[in-house]
Amino acid sequence: MLELSLLGFLYEAPLHGYELRKRITALTGHVRPVGESTLYPAIKRLEKAGLLARETQQGAAAAPRHVLRLTDAGRAELRRRLAEPEELDLTDENRWFTLLSFLRHLDDPAAQAAVLRRRLAFLEAPASFFYDGERPLRAEELDDPFRRGVLTVARATTKAELAWLRDTVAELEAAAQ
Repeated sequence: MLELSLLGFLYEAPLHGYELRKRITALTGHVRPVGESTLYPAIKRLEKAGLLARETQQGAAAAPRHVLRLTDAGRAELRRRLAEPEELDLTDENRWFTLLSFLRHLDDPAAQAAVLRRRLAFLEAPASFFYDGERPLRAEELDDPFRRGVLTVARATTKAELAWLRDTVAELEAAAQ
């Protein structure tokens, strides 16, 4: 998620580390706080891989600041990760939202629709957070009001997402023709 966020935000504009951290925290900080001890090693890995470059610019005060920008290889890598997401990127809600936040950078509507169809297939498969053996349990089958709440909320959000996915896939497929 962190590397995808770095690539995605830098695809939009060159940024310095502090601004990147603020944007990533706004996107995913509720799940995993982004500390300097996590952010800067990820930046160095991407820099070493040739996916981003660092430029020194004069800061507003006396101290210069380092601004990061994507290289051509970094732009290509972001598009590859968006077009070919790992299964966990589609099934884990937080990773999915990160992927979805940058999917617009994949220029091909047919490729965007293909990613959304994979998420759609995942959501349409019978599943639950709770099971009776191999059988997924529904909210109405649970006595525990808290577990029933988990399933009720999940059902509502899944229903909304399914509707959005179907509409958006149809729009993207029409645009691709």
